[in-house]
Amino acid sequence: MKALRYSRQMLFSQIGESGQKQIQDSSVLIVGCGALGTVSANHLVRAGVGRVKIVDRDYVELENLQRQILFDEEDARSSLPKAVAAVDKLKKVNSDILIEPFVLDVNPKNVESLVNAVDLVLDGTDNMETRFLINDACIKNGVPWIYAGVVGSEGMTMDIIPGKTACFRCLIQSPPLPAPCQHAIWWEF
Repeated sequence: MKALRYSRQMLFSQIGESGQKQIQDSSVLIVGCGALGTVSANHLVRAGVGRVKIVDRDYVELENLQRQILFDEEDARSSLPKAVAAVDKLKKVNSDILIEPFVLDVNPKNVESLVNAVDLVLDGTDNMETRFLINDACIKNGVPWIYAGVVGSEGMTMDIIPGKTACFRCLIQSPPLPAPCQHAIWWEF
């Protein structure tokens, strides 16, 4: 049954059976379950990543529904935590993998325990302070992470592999001051 689920993916020569086994043996932490986080979680679960941890402190609201693909009107009416609502949906997509919700604020006291037990961290956050926490914990613990940011209609990503690539703090040493208006782009200092 598992082979059938991933058969189309395994036909891709760069994945094959051995690559699928590697995917199934992997664990990923997604920090932030908004627009980026829900899309990332959806794809990882469908690809068969063996363990997915989703961390978010927020609750589903009606205005989330047009861009956060794992939520529906009932989630908003119930004001469910985003991590819980996402996991409920994702378990219906793939019940063979471990998907865990964490309803909490990532902070200096818990970031290392979240990062330490995974193979990769994906950024789905909406603030620079949390990105710096992720960066520092990942660099300290040798865990690769992918920065992702979107402002308006523009986005960017950066793969950060401790010991091999520049880190987030290498490029931006401290969080920029808040922009004077919502139309300013944060990377214009």
